[in-house]
Amino acid sequence: MIDSFKGKTAVITGAGSGFGLEASRIAAREGMNVVMADVQQDALDAAAAEIRSLGAQVLAQRLDVSSAAEVESLGAAVQQRFGAPHFVFNNAGVGAGGLIWEHSLKEWEWVIGVNLMGVAHGVRVFTPMMLAAAQADPAYRGHIVNTASMAGMLNAPNMGVYNVSKHAVVSISETLYQDLRLVTDQIGASVLCPYFVPTGISQSHRNRPAGMAEQKPTRSQLIAQAMSDKAVGSGKLTAADIAQRVFDALRAGQFYIYSHPHALAGVQLRLEDAVLSRNPTDPFAAKPEIGQQLKAALRAAN
Repeated sequence: MIDSFKGKTAVITGAGSGFGLEASRIAAREGMNVVMADVQQDALDAAAAEIRSLGAQVLAQRLDVSSAAEVESLGAAVQQRFGAPHFVFNNAGVGAGGLIWEHSLKEWEWVIGVNLMGVAHGVRVFTPMMLAAAQADPAYRGHIVNTASMAGMLNAPNMGVYNVSKHAVVSISETLYQDLRLVTDQIGASVLCPYFVPTGISQSHRNRPAGMAEQKPTRSQLIAQAMSDKAVGSGKLTAADIAQRVFDALRAGQFYIYSHPHALAGVQLRLEDAVLSRNPTDPFAAKPEIGQQLKAALRAAN
């Protein structure tokens, strides 16, 4: 729980767009020092210039969160410039869809590297810094927020590698919360599980690593991309709305941060399936026409 942000430091990955940029804007308005990291240099440069114009002290660093060495370098730069951060937002992420057996090895490595290992590196690098600050100062308060997804609570079909990575982020976050409670009362943790919100996540292919550009998408991946574009583009809540919920959760010490609480009905049904040893319920039971369209499109491709 953090009740005052002025003069404190936020570290935000994926800060060039979406939730990361909106969180940077809020942090600047709250009087925080803002550490901004993103893999896309031009987006980062523009975002950092905007946040500086709001009067914030900004440290901007291009970062591939899947690289342990790069996250460690960012941690050292933060320590040198501002000391231990108070708010760490492990937010960088990429999306990918398609039938689970059609993901190439490179796609698995990319999505797991960014979505899962990016969070793992952030936790591994920044938590010890925060614990040291807490031990040195009883007044220190810190919080780590990891961006997962409702895909970390559900298992929608044709989204395999993304589901896997986001379930792992929920697991990391729940474990981090419990582990921190064992050793300190000064640092908290939360997991952000947004549903469909208009951000750049559906256009993650713009930042695919070298060597993946020549991979031709499969039919199921093209279908998943089209469905994602439609769902994300039609979202009513904005990235700014979600970023504000993150800061509200920091003040309240709230662990689960949801954008669309109505989606929890599907989570409850999934957990009931598991507890009752039922086979997984049809995810399209409430909207069978969507399930039929997806099934017809995929079977027509084979």
